[in-house]
Amino acid sequence: MTEGRGSAGLNGAAHARYATGTPCWVSLMVHGLTTTQAFYGELFGWEFQPGPQQLGPYVRALLDGREVAGIGQLPPDRHLPVAWTPYLASDDVDATAETVRLCGGTIGVGPLDAADAGRLAIGSDPAGAVFGIWQAVAHPGTDLTGVPGTPAWNELVTFETESVAKFYETVFGYEEEAVVSADFDYVTLHVAGRPVAGLHGVGNSLPRDQGPHWMTYFEAADTDASLALVTDLGGRVLAPARDSAHGRVATVADPEGARFALIEGPR
Repeated sequence: MTEGRGSAGLNGAAHARYATGTPCWVSLMVHGLTTTQAFYGELFGWEFQPGPQQLGPYVRALLDGREVAGIGQLPPDRHLPVAWTPYLASDDVDATAETVRLCGGTIGVGPLDAADAGRLAIGSDPAGAVFGIWQAVAHPGTDLTGVPGTPAWNELVTFETESVAKFYETVFGYEEEAVVSADFDYVTLHVAGRPVAGLHGVGNSLPRDQGPHWMTYFEAADTDASLALVTDLGGRVLAPARDSAHGRVATVADPEGARFALIEGPR
């Protein structure tokens, strides 16, 4: 992770509109919607509101009455990886989806309308990492950041960054800033001069059971306490808490195996 993770203060910050390419929403598709709601409700204090109906069994997670994430239920016959997926903002999801295809990526879902909320597509980059594209109408995206239980940062974990960075730069118009290091392959993606996401090349350290994937970081008030709660609720700790320049970070998985990170900002 990089310095791109910003804090909005104790009361959080609301967002009216996201610039093209900015991660604007995170969504999780699971087999057990009710049990997953119970896990994240206990962990983050989320409450849930159903809809939109066009997405099937789907709920929006609320914190202090403001939308922060979505969770949907996979059809029983769909054996897809259970993973958090970031949605990147677009002014024209159809045009963006076509650019994804032209640049070597794939579009697996959509573009399709989600009632009056907006229009979406789900695709993957040339290395196979899945991401969403969101064109907002009534629903701009995550409505609260900077407080525990809200998305803090999104990071692509992939083999190497050079080729995949060109893909994202072409599709979304990012500016890039690489970490100059012989043994650390990291690129920060910027929109209008502001860091919004990261690409981390890990080579052979990539989990064999997962492949290239996007990782969502969620704010935590106390990373160590959250780890204990994750375990109590049936999740797993994949990487124990460690101190970094950006705060105390740990990687975990929920009971269905969806990986995500917890980060407690520096005190």
